[in-house]
Amino acid sequence: MRNQLEITGLSVRLGGKTVVKEIDLALQSGELACLVGPSGCGKTTLLRTIAGFEQPDSGAIRLHGAAIATTQDSTPPEKRGIGMVFQDLALFPHLTVAGNIAFGMRGQPRPAINQRIGELLELVDMSSLRRCYPHQLSGGQQQRIALIRAMAPRPALLLLDEPFSSQDMERREQLVQEVRNILNKDKITAMLVTHDQHEAFAFADNIGVMNKGRLLQWDSAFDLYHRPQSRFVADFIGQGVLVDARVVNEQTLQTELGEISGELSRRLPPGSEVELLIRPDDIIHDDQSPVRARVVNRLFRGASHLYTLQLNNETRVLCLAPSHHNHQIGERIGIRLNLDHLVIFPQEEEELSQTTKNGQTIRVDERVNGYNRRLIGKS
Repeated sequence: MRNQLEITGLSVRLGGKTVVKEIDLALQSGELACLVGPSGCGKTTLLRTIAGFEQPDSGAIRLHGAAIATTQDSTPPEKRGIGMVFQDLALFPHLTVAGNIAFGMRGQPRPAINQRIGELLELVDMSSLRRCYPHQLSGGQQQRIALIRAMAPRPALLLLDEPFSSQDMERREQLVQEVRNILNKDKITAMLVTHDQHEAFAFADNIGVMNKGRLLQWDSAFDLYHRPQSRFVADFIGQGVLVDARVVNEQTLQTELGEISGELSRRLPPGSEVELLIRPDDIIHDDQSPVRARVVNRLFRGASHLYTLQLNNETRVLCLAPSHHNHQIGERIGIRLNLDHLVIFPQEEEELSQTTKNGQTIRVDERVNGYNRRLIGKS
């Protein structure tokens, strides 16, 4: 399948500083993608460069195989065929719902505009609000109108810059699902920028994790969580802990929890000192297990408890258990591991090499220390 969007070797400088560094990625037609990362990592700059608001210092951006941005030439934003939904929605208060949607289709025949307005309003179940003004709509309704206004001219690509950040958590989760369904129904290719990984998981087919201007990993949500290719991705996506381990052979590690067998994420010689990533769902609460750990903290989540457990040598791990397993702080409980793919990192690593799904390699020069026996990740 031909790529709808293709970015190769893209770097962008702002204020004399390189804020996007040698980015390579591709989106296929109809794909929903997302960029996540900490504040200042370059994800919004990358989005703005795709839209045409910033210029590349090196590399190229192509839509349908045609270059829209290089260091020598750049297609103006209004001629790129790219739609954009901003955080503040930017609906025109003096225009009706129909008028806002029609704004991006100026120059088209009136019958075609009216037909498209009707299609989109039906798509979001808002046909009866055609003549309403933005101030008469709820926040969620305004969100949907901003979305279909950007979709109205059938853009080659739709960019969304944290459009759900002003919503409360419950409403945000609902909107993300609604927007995904709408885009899929209209077969729109889209890229979302967000700092919320749960939002990214719910929205995207593929997710790119950025840090310090670089794309560290471009992958599915499942592989980002279970097969992170660097400590940073392991830290940023989900929760977990890195514990000391030693390579016994190509399929076995020795840890404080005993020998663990499975597929190692990288090949290292026997005797290598490594750190093993253990997620909360890798630790199973089992009263029959001989391995015991002391509860040092717990977080009630309704359907589950997130326990922080301390092993005999002060190492702490996280355990996600059903909420009817109600244990008190200080209590010792039985646990066992449920791991088949063993994500490991050498104890010290000065250079990380990340491979994206399309086979391109990105090198990240960054010394990584201090993760030993440390709880990582976001709640």
